[in-house]
Amino acid sequence: MHYFICAGEPSGDLHAAALFKEIKTFDSEAMFTFLGGDLMTSAAGCNPVIHYSRMAFMGFSEVLRNLRTIGDNIKLAKSALAESGADCFIAVDYPGFNLKLAKYAYSIGVPVYWYISPKVWAWKEYRVKSLRKYVRKMLCILPFEVEFYRKHRMEAVYVGNPSLEEIDARLAKAPSKEEFCIANGLRPDSPVLALVPGSRRGEIKNNLPVMAQVARKHPELQPVIAGAPGRGAADYAIAPGIPVLYGCTFDLMAIADEALVTSGTATLECALAGTPQVVCYRANASRLSYNIMKMILKIPFVSLPNLIAGEKVIPEMLVHQCTVEGVDEELNAIMPGAPGRTMMLEGYAGIRAKLGEHGAARRAAEVITTDLKRI
Repeated sequence: MHYFICAGEPSGDLHAAALFKEIKTFDSEAMFTFLGGDLMTSAAGCNPVIHYSRMAFMGFSEVLRNLRTIGDNIKLAKSALAESGADCFIAVDYPGFNLKLAKYAYSIGVPVYWYISPKVWAWKEYRVKSLRKYVRKMLCILPFEVEFYRKHRMEAVYVGNPSLEEIDARLAKAPSKEEFCIANGLRPDSPVLALVPGSRRGEIKNNLPVMAQVARKHPELQPVIAGAPGRGAADYAIAPGIPVLYGCTFDLMAIADEALVTSGTATLECALAGTPQVVCYRANASRLSYNIMKMILKIPFVSLPNLIAGEKVIPEMLVHQCTVEGVDEELNAIMPGAPGRTMMLEGYAGIRAKLGEHGAARRAAEVITTDLKRI
């Protein structure tokens, strides 16, 4: 079979590369045409039609500035799909671009599979109508997504969460707390408080000052900032005196005793690493923004651990609730010896159980290859 796959960012490149390898175990004659990155190139043994570095545009203004490039990419992708003679199109996350490509694949009779669902259950639910029309099977990596899609009369399968396998592999290689502290000039005998304020400049500006002030209330803790790629000293100058470590965010969270984390993938990584945390997402801190966010979002929580658990496992201090006093109160509730810490760690165990076993890419590959034989 010939598989046409599109992943438009680094995380998709990682997940798609694993999918390539597993498809080969079920289809020894598999051929690939793809849009993606270096990991996919290595796994497929050929170059991408478009490298994701030419596709990864974030935010309204960046998209607006690159409309011509985005349009050219879509035209090239459609042409490549038609000329490849592919037996299927596999979209890997990246909804804006992949939905256009899925529509085109459907129009020329190429069956569409989607691995790693768009977050339409959180916002832009109107996209489900198009997904239902164009996508043959949705391969979900979050357990609650299956019920969501089935409610919308779509065929959905939970294949497991690839992050679980990836994080466990990283944990197996992670340094001990003593090793990490010695290598980074920290005190091994002092508790570490990881401050993970996000990767975008606006996130850092809004969240880090609150995190830093909370840290100063705890002289017994050793605060450390997780520096994001592409950010420099000027971005973290708003938290003077707190060391910034780059390129080791996961290891920092894994050895930390507690963490303050801006909502995102890092919250799930922190939970699977077993580190108690408080989610901090301040934005512009206005009650109006909070109410608007609540109206737009179709979900009861914003953090992945809580969404997976289906209940509050970690506190979410959002917008105007994200104050020094509020965050500090929640941090105190998860310090060693506090009941909240034990409850959170028990919640983490439940999240692991819900995510299931390793092998998401293998199960996804099996679903796709098996289904293709039936067409």
